[in-house]
Amino acid sequence: MQLSPEQLAQFDKEGYLFFPELFSVEEAAFLKAEAEKIYQLERAEVWREKNGVARTAFAAHTYNEGFKRLGAHPDLIRPVQQLLDGDVYMHQYKVNAKAPFDGSVWQWHQDYGTWHRQDGMPTPRAMNIGVFLDDVTAANGPLIFLPGSHKHGVVNAKYDIETTGYPLWECDRATVAALAKAGGCVAPTGKAGSMIVFSSLLVHASPPNISPLDRTIVYLSLCETSNHITEFNRPEWIAHRDFTAIQPLAKDCLIKLAQSKD
Repeated sequence: MQLSPEQLAQFDKEGYLFFPELFSVEEAAFLKAEAEKIYQLERAEVWREKNGVARTAFAAHTYNEGFKRLGAHPDLIRPVQQLLDGDVYMHQYKVNAKAPFDGSVWQWHQDYGTWHRQDGMPTPRAMNIGVFLDDVTAANGPLIFLPGSHKHGVVNAKYDIETTGYPLWECDRATVAALAKAGGCVAPTGKAGSMIVFSSLLVHASPPNISPLDRTIVYLSLCETSNHITEFNRPEWIAHRDFTAIQPLAKDCLIKLAQSKD
């Protein structure tokens, strides 16, 4: 997939692009079923909310074939290569759950702020991609963006180890309020199979899921290969240390696997 000049200009202005229903219903359903299997595993990579429900599964591409193929799908890799003007490696891979009634908040944050402070990533030449495995609605804890906030560099944040079971560099309220006043606040929603690409500097959050509806999103964090991390303070399955450039697979790599499992 090649981004158009209009899409590149939109990304530069707002810090994200949204692609409704990029993946088929069959592909999304297959990955959702694989995610449910992973959440049942007792592995260090599977983090849980304080009440025990799954919150996120790190590095799923290293122990699940479906997520491995998604991690090299050309419709994910090519746009980021274009935006970063270079080859990319996988810095982080998460399958984030927001369980019905119990899915917890993700505080306001910038991903690059964490990667710079904790992993020694030199510059924000890194991107996030999210693929919806469930329909994401206004009711089930959608991702919320502050458009244009990526143009403000690394903003003020404090290390929060109390709000949830996952520590996070949380942006302060005054900063979030000022950024929202300047650029607004949006929550892209859509059907399972939709994809979103956003800057590692874009300030974002997601509210708790108090609805009876699942909300699962896969996040790939891709970094330009020469911009790889320089500090190794976190486990390898959180901040990867294989800086090899990802070679995109064929466009049908995922659907073929899904169909072979039928």
